[in-house]
Amino acid sequence: MLRGLSTVSFYAPDLDAAEKWYSEMLGIPAYYHVPGYTEFRIGDYEHELGIIDAQYAPATRTDGLGGEIVFWHVDDLEASLARLIELGATLHEPPREHGPGFVTASVVDPFGNILGIMYNQHYLDTLAARSA
Repeated sequence: MLRGLSTVSFYAPDLDAAEKWYSEMLGIPAYYHVPGYTEFRIGDYEHELGIIDAQYAPATRTDGLGGEIVFWHVDDLEASLARLIELGATLHEPPREHGPGFVTASVVDPFGNILGIMYNQHYLDTLAARSA
């Protein structure tokens, strides 16, 4: 039934500031814009990261941090974590090893969203197998 990650959506009270922050962090401009929404395509599979103006957030959304975390693969977890913090994110969970080849950490972006990063050997193995 589930075939893969399609779009991760974050909400931001200042869409322009969020687009600027994510453009700087990702090193690419957003590729798609409509009023109240901007989107980036990132990574080996061009997964979508959408930023939505917080005025369109579901009524059930709270101002607190959510419980779910999407983890994005990074090749160098420590360097990526340091860069996120340098750009103004705050540490949510420090690096934690979950077994050989699987290390996670997370930050809270300046707009209140949890951004997970992970060194994931399975991701690299899957990418290598598809390239072979």
